[in-house]
Amino acid sequence: MARDQVRRQASGLDVAAVAEKVAEAAVRERETAEQLRGNGSFYAFEMDRERLAAIWLAQHAEWQRVRDLMTAVGWSVYEPERDAQGSVWAREREERLAGAFAAQAALGERRGEEADELRAEVRLSAASSQLVRVVAGRTGLRPSEVLAQLAERIVVGDDGTVSVPPFTPSW
Repeated sequence: MARDQVRRQASGLDVAAVAEKVAEAAVRERETAEQLRGNGSFYAFEMDRERLAAIWLAQHAEWQRVRDLMTAVGWSVYEPERDAQGSVWAREREERLAGAFAAQAALGERRGEEADELRAEVRLSAASSQLVRVVAGRTGLRPSEVLAQLAERIVVGDDGTVSVPPFTPSW
């Protein structure tokens, strides 16, 4: 996250502006580290101190990397698309996000399908149970599959009567 944020903020900045960002990040990193040790007040809003310290540490390191890259290569202005390492990290993050979104969507679909399902434990009399077992044995289905097919064919009459028209259970 810190890398992406620095990459966006650094776009179009010159070396002097990046150096200022390095200095600012160093100050923020030091302040949050002191607050983490308990020396000083914290911001009015509540945020996990350790997380904030880790964010500033990462941003400081990334600003330094950008500054060092610009100095080594001789860029007058930072251009994210020319930053090979930054581009690799950005692609990897996009792939992770895409994978996470796909997994979340798949989970949502599964939950939607499960919400439409009814799972029931049915206690049948000995005679009814025997009939279901015989039908299951003849068709190669499990008794629960025979009952599911019966349930799918239930017809409720205008007078509230429940019936199942004749059918042959199948795969």
